[in-house]
Amino acid sequence: MTDATGTDADKALKARHRAMWALGDYPMLASDLLPGLGTAIVEACGIGPGQRVLDIAAGSGNAAIAAAQAGASVVASDLTPELLEIGGRHAEELGLQLDWQQADAEALPFADGEFDTVISTLGIMFAPHHEASASELTRVCRPGGMIGLINWTPEGFIGQMFATMKPYSPSPPPGSTPPPRWGDEAHVRALLGDRVTEFTAKRKALPVTMFDSAEAFRDYFKLRYGPTIATYRNIADDPERVAALDQDLVELARRFDRGSGELEWEYLLVTARRAARTPRSRAPSAAGHRADTGAPRTAPPAW
Repeated sequence: MTDATGTDADKALKARHRAMWALGDYPMLASDLLPGLGTAIVEACGIGPGQRVLDIAAGSGNAAIAAAQAGASVVASDLTPELLEIGGRHAEELGLQLDWQQADAEALPFADGEFDTVISTLGIMFAPHHEASASELTRVCRPGGMIGLINWTPEGFIGQMFATMKPYSPSPPPGSTPPPRWGDEAHVRALLGDRVTEFTAKRKALPVTMFDSAEAFRDYFKLRYGPTIATYRNIADDPERVAALDQDLVELARRFDRGSGELEWEYLLVTARRAARTPRSRAPSAAGHRADTGAPRTAPPAW
C-alpha cells in the first residue's frame, strides 16, 4: 500500500475523524455499554504494577483507566482531544494519574520499545491505514512486551451496523481499509506478521440488554455515537434516505435480537508478544508524519 498519511487528502480524513468522534456522547456510550471491555483487556494482558502501558486510540479512557487501576503507569493517546479531556476529568475523580496525549495511531510520538504493554480497545480499528498503525503499535512495544487488542468483528453486530450505514456514507478514500477488518483474525495475523510471537485470537460476545426495542437502540446511537450521527448528517437533505436508514438499523437490531431483547456484540480479543528481534521486512510506517489539528465539526465518516 502507498503510504498516504502525509497527503492533503489524508490530513482531511484525519480531521473528519477527529470531528466525528467529538459528536454525540461517546464517553456516555462507553460507560453504558462497554465498561467490561477495559477490564477484559487488562486481564488478558496481565497488566499490573511496575508496567508502562500505552493505550492507542484510548477515547475517554475505558481501558486506560482500568490499566491505571491495576497499578500500571499509563499513557492514553487519541486523535480527538475532547475525548481525552473527558477521560482526564474522570481519572481525577477516581484519584488516578494518567498521561493523556493527543496522537495519531499511524504516527505515534513515542520512542521505539518505550512501553511494556501496548493496548487498544475499539480504537486502532478506525485508523484508516491498517499497515501503518500495526507498524506503529509494534514499534513502540519493547521486545518481549505484550500487545492486546479488542475490535468488533465484521460479522458481528457492530460490524454489520457499519455495513448497514455504508451505502449512506461517502465512498472511502483510496488506500483506506474498513475498520472491522481489525476484527478478522487472518487480517490481524497478516498485519502483525513476524513482528510478534505467541499470537492468540478469541471471538467473544458482549451481551447488551439496555435497549427495550430495536427503535430504542437506533435512537440511542443517532443521539450519541459519532459515526452514526455523521452518517445521518450526510443524508440530512434527503428525507427518503433518512427514513430508509432508520428502518435498516431497526431491522439490524431485530435480526440480532436473541428473543428477549438481548443483543450479542461480537468482538475479537487478540494478544501477542513483540518479537525479540526486528524482522527484516516491515510494513509501511507513518512515522514522521503528523496530521493537522483543525477540523470541521459536521463531516461524515469515511469507511
